[in-house]
Amino acid sequence: MLRLLIITDFTESFANKLLKGIVTYSRLKEQWIIRRMPPAYKAQIGIPGVIRMAKEWRADAVVGQFEQSDDISLFAKNGLVVVAQDFKKRFKTIPNITADYVGTGRMAARFFIDRGFRNFGFFGFKDVCWSDERCEGFQREIWEAGFGDSFHIYNLQDIDRLWYYERDQLADWLRGLPKPIGIMACDDNQGNNLIEACHSAGIRIPSEISVMGVDNDELLCSLSNPTLSSIQVDIEDGGYRTAELIERLVANPDAPREDIVLTPVKIVGRISTAAFATDDVQIQKAIQFIHQNYQKKISVKDVIGEVALSRRLLERRFKEVTGQTLYQYISDLKIKRFAELLLDTDEQVVGIALSLGENDTKSISRRFKQIYGCSPNEWREKNQKNKTK
Repeated sequence: MLRLLIITDFTESFANKLLKGIVTYSRLKEQWIIRRMPPAYKAQIGIPGVIRMAKEWRADAVVGQFEQSDDISLFAKNGLVVVAQDFKKRFKTIPNITADYVGTGRMAARFFIDRGFRNFGFFGFKDVCWSDERCEGFQREIWEAGFGDSFHIYNLQDIDRLWYYERDQLADWLRGLPKPIGIMACDDNQGNNLIEACHSAGIRIPSEISVMGVDNDELLCSLSNPTLSSIQVDIEDGGYRTAELIERLVANPDAPREDIVLTPVKIVGRISTAAFATDDVQIQKAIQFIHQNYQKKISVKDVIGEVALSRRLLERRFKEVTGQTLYQYISDLKIKRFAELLLDTDEQVVGIALSLGENDTKSISRRFKQIYGCSPNEWREKNQKNKTK
């Protein structure tokens, strides 16, 4: 029976998703015994204290957030497999749980570019690999699209002061930015802080500033007002692969020590990015109304009732901004959410359709097939198999 000690901040969604993936793998074998330790306690007792506790507990492996100053060589000297959750920098001598941070930044930039934004910002930490590299990918995509001269960065914060930020200084930066602007926050916590700072500066979200976070921490994203859009990363799958690696290394200490690289999966759109880069107030109002209500039974007529335009004028101006008709835009949002729910829930197709205000299951299934090339059930089966590989 493998015994694992995990040192990480379990107040964060990332750590809990990672643990869930580890537990999922362990249940395929003989149930592992897993013990948790907060980073603050590790800092108090130091690495020698962690090793002493791990040996008393008869641990086989340790996964944790470590500082560059930590003497991680002590783990191998004491017969313990160790994997680092990259916190500030990657380690060169032990495996890291890391991610395609550059690719994540590129995904966010492409999202904003496709919605007509020509001003871009990044809000993150300084001297932290996952923030620096997300910024690098975000900026690189913008430069390659020809908009590099309209990039703005705020990375004055130190990660050691995670829960504190200079609100007035940040608000001054936000006021001075060209608008409309799309800003990527390095994670959901910083995205939440950014939205708070926008409120204090009297800046409207998403019409003036559109905000994107990372990790899709559903609690943090829902606490934001408006709700925060975020990039979902395959953290749980990363936990599963971490458990596989640990088992190999415990069985054979000479086995290859490759990094576990998480990948960005998709953008989960919420109200903080329910905007296109346009000065047309009525179109912005229509788009925000759709994003707030598309999971219910709404029609083009409902949208028209929210704006001070005739149907003909609204349809024309809406298509000029979004490239789609009102009906197409609403329908596509429903289909994307329909696809997410097929994977995120065990609900039957009929139940998912009804939850989105679609009483005609045949209609939404037909539209789904036009986009995805197969029926909803076929798509669910294929993608669930891919998730377990």
